[in-house]
Amino acid sequence: QVQLVESGGGLVQPGGSLRLSCAASGFTFADFCMSWVRQAPGKGLEWVSDINVGGSTTFYSESVNGRFTISRDNAKNTLHLQMNSLKPEDTAVYYCVKPYWRATYYPPGYWGQGTQVTVSS
Repeated sequence: QVQLVESGGGLVQPGGSLRLSCAASGFTFADFCMSWVRQAPGKGLEWVSDINVGGSTTFYSESVNGRFTISRDNAKNTLHLQMNSLKPEDTAVYYCVKPYWRATYYPPGYWGQGTQVTVSS
């Protein structure tokens, strides 16, 4: 029943911006912390950002800190990732992640199909 559908990816030039969205269903969205992870070509999964249940606490990897902003709208069951000042190194498939248990960020429980972000001239 759990479903996570990412959208908003695409091709953008270096320095540009994209806003990713994740539509969640099949669970009580407001009871779970959420995360974004990404996978670059030929690389393993890389953690990007976390957000707590209420959206008041966020965490970012060093590589995206200051450029990306995670947010959520519990009334709409949606998670977002605003991506600014994009670099070629940000090219990856981005996934939103629901942890298996409430009140934790891990272990991961579910993720969506991902959305491709390509940063290139």
